[in-house]
Amino acid sequence: MSLTEIFTDPLMSKIVIKAIIVGFLVSLCSSLLGVSLVLKRFSMIGDGLSHFGFFAVAIATVTGIFDFTIGGKQFSLALEFEMLVVVIVAIILLRLKNSKTKGDAAIAIFSTAGIALGSIIYNATGNNTMDVCTSLFGSSNIFTISDSDLAFSIVLSVAILIFFVVFYSRIFAVTFDSDFAAATGIKSNFYNTLIAVLTAVTIVLGMKMMGAIMVSGLIIFPALSAMRVCKSFKSVVAVSAVFSVVCFLIGFFIACTLSFQTGPTVVTVDVAAFIIFVAISKIKSKINGKKALKA
Repeated sequence: MSLTEIFTDPLMSKIVIKAIIVGFLVSLCSSLLGVSLVLKRFSMIGDGLSHFGFFAVAIATVTGIFDFTIGGKQFSLALEFEMLVVVIVAIILLRLKNSKTKGDAAIAIFSTAGIALGSIIYNATGNNTMDVCTSLFGSSNIFTISDSDLAFSIVLSVAILIFFVVFYSRIFAVTFDSDFAAATGIKSNFYNTLIAVLTAVTIVLGMKMMGAIMVSGLIIFPALSAMRVCKSFKSVVAVSAVFSVVCFLIGFFIACTLSFQTGPTVVTVDVAAFIIFVAISKIKSKINGKKALKA
């Protein structure tokens, strides 16, 4: 499919624009939340949540109990069910972070268990391997983006943007030192839980397009890349957001043009951009080092 075909066909352009809006908003939300998660050394929660989300998707897909018809119209609560499951897991992982089962071990447990259980469900019911591949790596078919995905994405992005603008100073404090933030009267547990819940919802929204394995890349790469070239928290957040959105758009159009799956294509673009940012960081370090020697 060429870019000309995408935008000259009225029906196709409408579907593509809807997919772009959803991907744009999910990428934006992921990058904002990712900065806090990466700095707190809890970025792998994205893998744990998305992999267990695969289990929830398997249940919803195979059983079909969340799809029903009322008055001749079809409705589905599969997305809501997946969100509920992943949000519960996010809260559990947050509670386990400082327990005897350390955060990384807890994430590994849910991550591997989710993939294993989801695969067993697909295999036991004889579902087409295409369903498994789509759930893991994302769909190459933009027709799978529904109006409910679009509505959820808009509501979520507005909520996260308001959250960051209104509570910026508290997010900053909780990100760098939760104990100190709590000592100053900030409800650090509340903000940490809210960040985890918003991350869970963002991941579920992004899984259909990016896949369970690939979606965590939207959280990790933008933040890590921005940290290579920026010094302040505010600049890291801003650059991370721009990085995420631009890489998504490039990856999305490459995937559409070549009929590739969106998730791997977008993450490949993220990796390439990350390498460029690393190179820029090293060049800047050498230049600054030479200036320091001259001084």
